[in-house]
Amino acid sequence: MSNFIPNKHNFMNERVLDYLPGSIERKELEAELARIKATVIDIPIIVGGKELRTGNKGYCIIPHNHKKVIGEYHKAGKNEVEMAITEALKAKAKWERLDWHSRANIFLKAAELASGPWRARLNAATMLAQSKTYRQAEIDSACELVDFLRYNATCLHQIYSEQPISTNTVINRLEYRPLEGFIFAVSPFNFTAIGSNLVGAPAIVGNTVLWKPASNAVYSSYLVYQLFKEAGLPDGVINFLPGNPKDIGDVVMVNENLAGIHFTGSTKVFQDMWTTIGNNIGNYRTFPRIVGETGGKNYVIAHPSADIEALSLGLLEGAFEYQGQKCSAASRAYIAHSIWSEVKENLLKKVENVKVGDVDDFTNFMGAVIDKKSFDSIKSYIEYAKNSPEAEILFGGRCDDSVGYFVEPTIILTSNPHFKTMEEEIFGPVLTIFIYEDDEFLDILRLCDNTSKYGLTGSIFAKDRYAISVAERELVNSAGNFYINVRPTGAVVGQQPFGGARQSGTNDKAGSKLNLMRWISPRAIKESLL
Repeated sequence: MSNFIPNKHNFMNERVLDYLPGSIERKELEAELARIKATVIDIPIIVGGKELRTGNKGYCIIPHNHKKVIGEYHKAGKNEVEMAITEALKAKAKWERLDWHSRANIFLKAAELASGPWRARLNAATMLAQSKTYRQAEIDSACELVDFLRYNATCLHQIYSEQPISTNTVINRLEYRPLEGFIFAVSPFNFTAIGSNLVGAPAIVGNTVLWKPASNAVYSSYLVYQLFKEAGLPDGVINFLPGNPKDIGDVVMVNENLAGIHFTGSTKVFQDMWTTIGNNIGNYRTFPRIVGETGGKNYVIAHPSADIEALSLGLLEGAFEYQGQKCSAASRAYIAHSIWSEVKENLLKKVENVKVGDVDDFTNFMGAVIDKKSFDSIKSYIEYAKNSPEAEILFGGRCDDSVGYFVEPTIILTSNPHFKTMEEEIFGPVLTIFIYEDDEFLDILRLCDNTSKYGLTGSIFAKDRYAISVAERELVNSAGNFYINVRPTGAVVGQQPFGGARQSGTNDKAGSKLNLMRWISPRAIKESLL
């Protein structure tokens, strides 16, 4: 019998560990790195809790050592996807009727496991499968993953506590139902935590999910699935479907029971999914909820009053952490002429000290980009800049894929504010800078706003409060996450709900109750007392 109201969960962000030489966490992580590299695991499809193996395999490789295979995964086809839909619908009947605090407790237990005994395992898998440094893995597959799981439980308590006004003669209440059908979650390679939230957010409110992880992140995604299973997640609530996007999407996207899509990935793929839903809108039992976070062409604007040290550090970290493969990474910068020479000297001095290489070396700041396709694309942009009279390579520009997919941190200076690398998403360690005249600050704000079709993140660096105020006003639609005197990356769950608009997505703010509400269909109930 459930006849209690749980206390509010007191959320606190997970502490980032330092991994100092000789520390317990450092030794545990190094042991896990060695263990993973010494084995090749077999990763099945998981439908209704049952492991399925098709024999049609893909491979999990280490991007910074691309001849090294650490896993083989079986790809789902039409039959497995149809089975998964059946199992998800069957599981939903019991899952949605489970007391909400019982559902939440599963994910809270998963958070405790990830914070403790599973921490090294999750971080090592993310370091090797996605070429993240220990620091980038720690803030992703440990801290952010844990924060999502805990904060979703906190938000759910807030949502369920919000009830309408009743009167002396009428009792009113809201029932927060999950959506009718199943959710299709498609996760990217770059953040293990994003995958956990794309499936965890719909599930905690009572939905069941089909999970298609990025092929480059199947290894760490499988570990997240195992984490949920260890925490007590019932069979069929989340169904794990690695495979080719078309093979899975062609079945899922036209099924009448599709209730929603939770997506992070490329703008083009999201547009195609939206088009498919539009073309089939008359076939669904309900209008599918479409939630997506896609691309970005994120900016930094430096006013003449900007602090040089803060700006230079913001450019370095914003552009080159995790090889520029963050949705929020700084990719274009507009810097006032009067401070440029000082910024240039400071920035180049900093980037000269950046080490690139195997993430097993804890002194490296960058690893490799994710795969050959990405490497070739990034290299083509750099070569374009090298051969253009409108651009100059200030630093970097070298690419080497003989051992791993390594691209140097690259800084391009252009005389054309509409240069190709100022406008197109690169998703790599490439920063392009344009210098503007100090008295053109307002014009540059408007130029920045109109240059990109995206609207994810952006930064303004200025000591002048009037300049900051003008930038906030002029750039109001240019970024869903706007930063003042700090890099445009590093959103923290519960502190900066994340998401952008325009062609950057639906801005449903992961890490907030706004996102959870997208997976809920409220029912208002009125009862007369007369």
